[in-house]
Amino acid sequence: MTISALQKARAEYQPKLPKSLKGSVKIVEGAATESVADQDEIKKLFPNTYGMPILIFEEGAAAASSAVNVGVILSGGQAPGGHNVISGIFDGIKKLNPDSKLYGFLGGPGGLVDHDYKEITADFLEGYRNTGGFDIIGSGRTKLEEEAQFDKGLEILKQLDIKALVIIGGDDSNTNACVLAEYYAAKNAGVQVIGCPKTIDGDLKNEMIETSFGFDTAVKVYSELIGNIQRDANSAKKYWHFIKLMGRSASHIGLEAALQTQPNITLISEEVAEKKQTLEEIVEYMAGIIAKRAESGNNFGVALIPEGLVEFVPEMKALIAELNDLLAEGSDSEKKFKSFTDKAEGRAFVASILSADSAKAYQSLPTLIADQLTLDRDPHGNVQVSLIETEKLLGEMVKSKLDTMKSSGEFKGKFGTQYHFFGYEGRCAAPSNFDADYCYSLGYTASVLIGSGKTGYMSSVRNTTAPADEWIAGGVPVTQMMNMEKRHGHMKPVIQKALVELDGAPYKYLVENREKWAIETSYLYPGPIQYWGPTEVCDLTTVTLQLEQKGK
Repeated sequence: MTISALQKARAEYQPKLPKSLKGSVKIVEGAATESVADQDEIKKLFPNTYGMPILIFEEGAAAASSAVNVGVILSGGQAPGGHNVISGIFDGIKKLNPDSKLYGFLGGPGGLVDHDYKEITADFLEGYRNTGGFDIIGSGRTKLEEEAQFDKGLEILKQLDIKALVIIGGDDSNTNACVLAEYYAAKNAGVQVIGCPKTIDGDLKNEMIETSFGFDTAVKVYSELIGNIQRDANSAKKYWHFIKLMGRSASHIGLEAALQTQPNITLISEEVAEKKQTLEEIVEYMAGIIAKRAESGNNFGVALIPEGLVEFVPEMKALIAELNDLLAEGSDSEKKFKSFTDKAEGRAFVASILSADSAKAYQSLPTLIADQLTLDRDPHGNVQVSLIETEKLLGEMVKSKLDTMKSSGEFKGKFGTQYHFFGYEGRCAAPSNFDADYCYSLGYTASVLIGSGKTGYMSSVRNTTAPADEWIAGGVPVTQMMNMEKRHGHMKPVIQKALVELDGAPYKYLVENREKWAIETSYLYPGPIQYWGPTEVCDLTTVTLQLEQKGK
């Protein structure tokens, strides 16, 4: 395999570990835990894995360990550092006993059900250390939710004598891991299940999981691109760049990117929901900043827009819900809508069956966006919110608003737009030093949890703004993070998603500075990820983590 000069040099990097993981490990148990909400319901659903203690690792005396076969699954979307999690698991179980083996299930959770696997050997793994991507075994979005899947998976686990399974994924994947751990524990199947916190979205976090892996690298990639665009905008001085950032429902990526680059406008979905801001109010806010900058001759700027914004705008949220119901797959209204060959007639029909408020919101949208709401639908007939070009929606509406302001003399500048969506660019980047270290530590932590016979736990590595030597490794029961939520019409146990906290230090810092950043050109240019050089550059954590842990 041909590799780049960077890959060759990067292969030599040895990830740093917390001091507690460098030698033999002693496990210290804390107090019993309870779920973050809905304690009675969660306890009833997870009688074998509920209430377990938080675990902290400390340096301990050496102890002999039997060989153990372990399976690993990469689940969901890619995130930088996944290969290092697997490297940490591999090195950890080999330290427990050199005869231990690691098997990767191919293509995600579906590989477990379909018995599609590959043994991960030292030689095979060597080419993947410190690299981005999930291509070592591939990933997938099959959900492990049914007992038939659990039983089918158990067949291959028994066949390969696998005693533990590590599921690397986000909130949904780790919820499924917890359900699987409970099922195998109830059946006394002899298979442990351990989770690892992955998602660039940053919404799998809590007191014990300070950050999900991949977030650091992905936002650094996006921030480099945003900084480049800001430099271009400040050079050409003729465009407003509307940049949509991946992040599903939460705005963690947008907030962190804003703290790293200081753009003129940063929209936060959680703030929009809290203030019940309408689409018109958001457009007025953006147009107001653009007009103010134009007064100083600055007909350029950068606006950051979270991917899931439209779901947080009250009238848009209501509109999407109505469209999902009215145009549900197989419904009479869906059939009639599909009968229209003319898009304008289709839009008129949709407006006629909506409530008055939703019809008003729908008709106010640019036709491009209105069509995306009705034509781009998932297999269940629901609006695919992630495909809505929110950046173009706001750009077109701001342009209309500025035209009105110009006719009344409130805007005397020029307005030209460029649109961007940054998402896939960051998901498989070569991990930053932080993610390389953090992921390796998470994997190594999983091996210690396996060696101590634990199940239903997620790897936890904390104190991450300190040098890696001082990080605190351990395990947190997945049930501690759970609550009950309505999914597909039924109440289900799920890991509580972490949205941007409006009383948190990172958001408050944005609020304190956004007015200055809006009018002045205060751009920061982070540049590309650095792997060699001063520690304060190469091992830098996110601004979010620095602000959250300041004073702790």
